[in-house]
Amino acid sequence: MTANNLQAVDSSSIVPAYIYDQIADALADKGYCIFDSLLPGEITETLYQYVSSLSSGDYHAAGIGRQQQFHLNHTIRNDETLWLEEENATDNIYLKWMTNLRSEINQRLYLGLFKYEAHYAHYEAGAFYQRHIDAFKGKSNRVLTTLLYLNPDWKEEDGGELLLYSSSEESTNEVVERVLPTYGKFLVFLSDQFPHEVLKANRDRYSIAGWFHVNS
Repeated sequence: MTANNLQAVDSSSIVPAYIYDQIADALADKGYCIFDSLLPGEITETLYQYVSSLSSGDYHAAGIGRQQQFHLNHTIRNDETLWLEEENATDNIYLKWMTNLRSEINQRLYLGLFKYEAHYAHYEAGAFYQRHIDAFKGKSNRVLTTLLYLNPDWKEEDGGELLLYSSSEESTNEVVERVLPTYGKFLVFLSDQFPHEVLKANRDRYSIAGWFHVNS
């Protein structure tokens, strides 16, 4: 199925309503939720075919910090990224569903989620991203982080696991989840509560990382 065909799909029907209940309940209970598979196979495959077809020239070296504080530091991260755009037919499929997810979560948790942004992330063999947190309390409008993994036949020896830590305290090294980036896996968590890192990948690793914001 092509991206144009998939655009005709009603985003509200992509995922059953009870799944949104599960996401909301998990966020309220422990602050994160993981699904081994969530989106329909046709959508996941379309996203994978697109991201894996991109050349290195389509991506940009990923940095740390935002706006004036943005800079490259390859000792902390050395992946490459490409932001999703509504004008791109393939990107729009995913962004439409995220708009629906935003509405469903707001109805259940009253988080005031206002907008969503996301990028494709490509980790070449040897790439990693050291421990970091996506938002600091009172200093960012990022509320929820989402991750969709697009890696067929991924095995433990391929590396690239996501470690989700229990606390933002540097002295706390308790890992609450060790997530293998297998094909179609979806993760959502509170941006300011869970430091995380990506261990070194041993082959090309693809994902879509995104953030729901409040209007600050």
